[in-house]
Amino acid sequence: MTKKEKAKYILNTLNALYPETPVPLNHVDAYTLLIAVLLSAQCTDERVNQITPFLFKRASTPQQMVKLSISEIREIIKPCGLSPKKSSAIWHLSQILLTKHKGEVPPSFESLEDLPGVGHKTASVVMSQAFGVPAFPVDTHIHRLLTRWGLTSGKNVEQTEADAKRLFPKETWNKLHLQLIFYGRSHSPARSPKREIDFITVKIGTKKALLELKI
Repeated sequence: MTKKEKAKYILNTLNALYPETPVPLNHVDAYTLLIAVLLSAQCTDERVNQITPFLFKRASTPQQMVKLSISEIREIIKPCGLSPKKSSAIWHLSQILLTKHKGEVPPSFESLEDLPGVGHKTASVVMSQAFGVPAFPVDTHIHRLLTRWGLTSGKNVEQTEADAKRLFPKETWNKLHLQLIFYGRSHSPARSPKREIDFITVKIGTKKALLELKI
């Protein structure tokens, strides 16, 4: 298969598997999505969804968040890991939203990436899922899958994102990145992927990926 043929097969297969693509992180608006994505760094979505109800009950807007101390935020989010950095980032980005953006999350990659604790992947998730702007956030699941399927060199997530954007139509990006995450979690995990459930890898995977599949 050529890379274009692989991309078409992936799209058709994932659309059949996942016609609906709810965002895995619970949120009600752009701000709560931004905070949830920030918390998800090196933490599972499941754990984030266990913590955010407690945090958002105390503060679900920038105005409410800055009324908490950084130490109060840190205590609430501690189970998510990296709580010193994340709590500081949450407080300071909330302050910046109030002073520079009238308390609103800006619909701009540049403005989002200027916020403390917000990198390109986080900004891409917010832009795609909160504002509907085409973006292709690449997490570890997507990076792993596109490498296994021979669609990227796998050197880094930046290269993976660029390769994905070249291969898949722009109008599919926002849905596809979630479909890939769902598939990676349920069918093609990092450890001991199973031949009987990882059927996309069986169909289009690299020789190395096929050797890694367990019977």
